[in-house]
Amino acid sequence: MPESTDFSAWTLGPIRARRCQCASPDCDRLHQRVMADMSRRFFLGGAAAMLAPFALGPQAAWAQAGAAAPAQPLVLLTNLRLFDGSGKAVRQGLQVLIEGRSIKALLGAGEKVEGAQVIDCQGKLVMPGLIDAHWHSMLAAIPQMVAMTADLGYLYLSAAQEAQCTLLRGFTSVRDAGGPAFALQRAIDEGMVPGPRIYPSGAMISQTSGHGDFRLRSDLPRADNEPLSLVERVGVAMIADGEDQVLRRVREQLMLGATQIKMLAGGGVASLYDPLDSTQFTDKELRAGVAAAQDWGSYVMAHVYTPKGIQRAIRAGVKSIEHGQLADEESVRMMRGEGVWWSLQPFFDDGEGNVYPDAARRESKRKTSEGTEKAYAMAQKYGIKTGWGTDILFNPKGTATQGRHLAKLTRFYDPLTLLGQATGVNGELLALCGERNPYPQPLGRITPGAWADLLVADGDPSVNLDFLTDPERNLRLIMKDGKVYKNTLAA
Repeated sequence: MPESTDFSAWTLGPIRARRCQCASPDCDRLHQRVMADMSRRFFLGGAAAMLAPFALGPQAAWAQAGAAAPAQPLVLLTNLRLFDGSGKAVRQGLQVLIEGRSIKALLGAGEKVEGAQVIDCQGKLVMPGLIDAHWHSMLAAIPQMVAMTADLGYLYLSAAQEAQCTLLRGFTSVRDAGGPAFALQRAIDEGMVPGPRIYPSGAMISQTSGHGDFRLRSDLPRADNEPLSLVERVGVAMIADGEDQVLRRVREQLMLGATQIKMLAGGGVASLYDPLDSTQFTDKELRAGVAAAQDWGSYVMAHVYTPKGIQRAIRAGVKSIEHGQLADEESVRMMRGEGVWWSLQPFFDDGEGNVYPDAARRESKRKTSEGTEKAYAMAQKYGIKTGWGTDILFNPKGTATQGRHLAKLTRFYDPLTLLGQATGVNGELLALCGERNPYPQPLGRITPGAWADLLVADGDPSVNLDFLTDPERNLRLIMKDGKVYKNTLAA
């Protein structure tokens, strides 16, 4: 977060105080039971669940007290230009009425609403909050060595700070593509810290020697009865070999609250051992993971780059190809035929991506950069449903460029279409998790019934998206869930 940030000038979303129940008999009994058998693994994976009985939301508290819930506040945004997340042209002559956490209606410019708090948008752009469909909430803002060696508590504190920064860059929702983000998601949802909505994947599922195998060579071989590695215990990645292990590891992430499953079906750039062109997981292993996710009403997103890996993942039933910059036309036609999403990231060798110290990974980055331009061209040629994300990883300086990674793609898309991709289209991608969707109202759209996630900005998306590269200056109001987290309109 910039040092000049002044929270006192903004209206932060209220954190509703709850009566402490720490001394209750129920809490005492639970404490004794937990302390009797708690292990480190249970603490890492289940601390949030331990507090669940005391996390009553405000509506539940009113219901238990036998009282009617208070009326939802009304907020009316006036004097604005509206981009509704559809990718269509900006409209004028409208107002946005918000009730509580949702958008209630779009009204004509002259309509009055009794009792509503009026926010004059001063003729500026009103648009949905941005969505990053490939984000690592726990891993984006720390160097890789810190991620591998720091205390878990430090990692969560760092991630909470970055979550605030992410929200203040205008990103009100993210699909987390791997890492132990469950506790952070809960803290944000309960108002403990500001941050975007998180759709967590939990630990990435990797084969031995795969993209998520972060063990040292000296750790090999591992016997069947040996303990999990540190990365597995913390919940960054889980190693699974064979259908039975894949089923177990996928089901564990679903139990923890994963909204979708991330499987690593090919080599990568950031990893130390697996070659970029390697194909990972057998057909049967991939199918096992897909079946487990489908049984819970969700889906698998697959990290993969090469044609062979992409086609194997699609045949197994994967619903979202993550990256895929080395795809050929046969693979892209297969995506279209099966209705598979392509979650692309702007992996350009322009000095703003992830940084790698060794020559091998820099070469892999060069290859993916060359493939990125071809990938965007083929996605449009074949009409593939395309999501947008950044995949900023282990790059503290890079997180500040999140909006710029979107703006630079106007070389491939007209700005309105591109902004629609980062709002309404990405909202559809996040909703692919079906029954596991923790936020089932529409995201990325300004339409009645959608979540009240809104930005007021100095910018014109019919010309370019450059205004998103300087969110501190150009995002004048940030609202998520009907709560205002930043408002500099009066200034």
